[in-house]
Amino acid sequence: MRVASLLFRQFLTLAASVQSQQAALRCLVGPSCHALKCHSTWQLRQHWPSQLHLHRHRHGRQSICTTVTAASGSATKLKQDFKCKECGKVFGQWTGKCLGCGGWNTIEKFIYAPETATTASGGGGGARAARAATGSKGGASEGAGWGSRGGQASISGKPAAAFRTGAWVQGSNRPQSLTDVSKGGYGDAWRLPLRGPGGAELGRVLGGGVVPGSMVLIGGDPGVGKSTLLLQVASMLADISSADVVVPGTEVNGVDDMTGDLEQEQGTVLYVSGEESIQQIGSRAARMGLAVNDNIYLYSATRLQDVLAEILSMRPRAVIVDSIQTVYLDDVNGSAGSVSQVRECATALLHVAKPHDIPIFLVGHVTKSGDIAGPKVLEHIVDVVLYMEGEKHQSFRLIRGMKNRYGAIEEVGVFSMNEKGLEAVPNPSALFLTNRDSSPGVSSAVTVQMEGSRPLLLEVQALCSPVQGKEGMPMRFPTGVSRDRFNLITAVLAKHARLKMHAVSIHTNVVGGMIMTEPANDLAIAVAIASSYYEQPIARDIACIGEIGLGGELREVGRIEQRMAEAAKLGFTTFVIPASHAKPTFSRLTDVRIIRCRHIMEALKAVLGTGKSVASMTELGTGSAPQDPFDNDDSDF
Repeated sequence: MRVASLLFRQFLTLAASVQSQQAALRCLVGPSCHALKCHSTWQLRQHWPSQLHLHRHRHGRQSICTTVTAASGSATKLKQDFKCKECGKVFGQWTGKCLGCGGWNTIEKFIYAPETATTASGGGGGARAARAATGSKGGASEGAGWGSRGGQASISGKPAAAFRTGAWVQGSNRPQSLTDVSKGGYGDAWRLPLRGPGGAELGRVLGGGVVPGSMVLIGGDPGVGKSTLLLQVASMLADISSADVVVPGTEVNGVDDMTGDLEQEQGTVLYVSGEESIQQIGSRAARMGLAVNDNIYLYSATRLQDVLAEILSMRPRAVIVDSIQTVYLDDVNGSAGSVSQVRECATALLHVAKPHDIPIFLVGHVTKSGDIAGPKVLEHIVDVVLYMEGEKHQSFRLIRGMKNRYGAIEEVGVFSMNEKGLEAVPNPSALFLTNRDSSPGVSSAVTVQMEGSRPLLLEVQALCSPVQGKEGMPMRFPTGVSRDRFNLITAVLAKHARLKMHAVSIHTNVVGGMIMTEPANDLAIAVAIASSYYEQPIARDIACIGEIGLGGELREVGRIEQRMAEAAKLGFTTFVIPASHAKPTFSRLTDVRIIRCRHIMEALKAVLGTGKSVASMTELGTGSAPQDPFDNDDSDF
């Protein structure tokens, strides 16, 4: 009986061992012991640690928990989820279509070990990579950067305050008043200046210069010139002299200037590329005339741990990463460019940029809809988000600020692309009005659109072509104009100006490929359409500014004086504006004529005249000329 009992116990032990080995054959613990990946049997024999035991339990149909028990006896339960590789939305089970972004076959299974009180270090994989690169478990190294913020300068030898676990920025020892913080000199002098006309144009968008420790994300369509721009930025930052750098917490006028004690190599800029080789970047630099520069270092790498090590070793003045979708971390799930990799890589760079006051520029890919690829949290992590716009067949480029913690948003820099790179356009308004006098027969109107704090003159053209009965429905082609706004304007013209919009196809075009985004452009669009409808030209010195309401009334717009002053500098002498605006008192507007109108009918009559010279246009099946709204007895004006 005793022998039978002993044999039965050995049988149970053998069965449990076989079951454990079969479970182990299914999965393999990854390098960081935070994920399980499927491998073959021979890979398992090579990599599976003998001191670990795997126990697999099934709870229900979908939830599977795997327990990894180390030699010490502590157990870690692994969890399984399903995540969309496009938007990052997590589901409890696999589905064919992601309910977050609508993509098909984008759901992938991943198994992970949640952090516990003993294993959690804060900040995720990006924070762990940053701490590993700095050689510290949770703090910033001493003597980092151009001085720590909050008056805790590390350049003078005083130890910097340690990072809180998982924190992005360095914490202060105690609360400080705003007055004391302001005495540290965190004004425009703290920023790194960008020299030259191109630097001044980009500095306008950034808010006055590059802030140390900031992260700038630049997005744009492929081929728009992001790498070209950043190579020029690297040259500008590398050419800054030591006298131009002001350390926070010191006197700007040199009383206690600590600029000469900086531990960084003055002028060094590290350009990291994960898309191009250093030979390709060097070829571009030679074409742009930037080949001879000993302060710009090129580094082609995609493993972010190597990049962080080089950053902390060189302590450059600035770092450029082209692009964030091509770098990866070893201990983060997913391939380069996935949601988790982009988020954690940006977090790791942020953990290095903030304590060491190193500005980092990131290039971001864009999706089909024009948004930056990756998680939306990427735009929350960075300090500045810039979008580079421009048509491939046009030479000019626009750099638009969408987010800026150090300046105003919606600022726009206008550049021209040539073989030497990007050059600033000194007078953007004149650029968009080029060759306007060479086509006097075109129905076009000029308006002034505010781009941030800068007024830009835009020209909108319109063409109305009659639709015969057999040609079908009239078409609408608003190029450069919002379709919703375009439909509103045509409806107002049909209702209150009595234009027969159902009898014509309408085309609009904004010269230069620009996009009209303001309601202040409504009046110019309506006047251009009416001019083409009646074949009545518009005087070349008239600018129309105003918003149109659903009742045909003209509503006032902001900064009207600044808009009119910009147009007056380019020779416009007559302005049609809403009557609700007070009379401008600008001294530069003394020699101009201002026409105030309450209704769209008044504006059309002021711009197009009395209508006596209206040319004939064959209408739908009638063969008669269109009705002149200005001579209509039913009109209120």
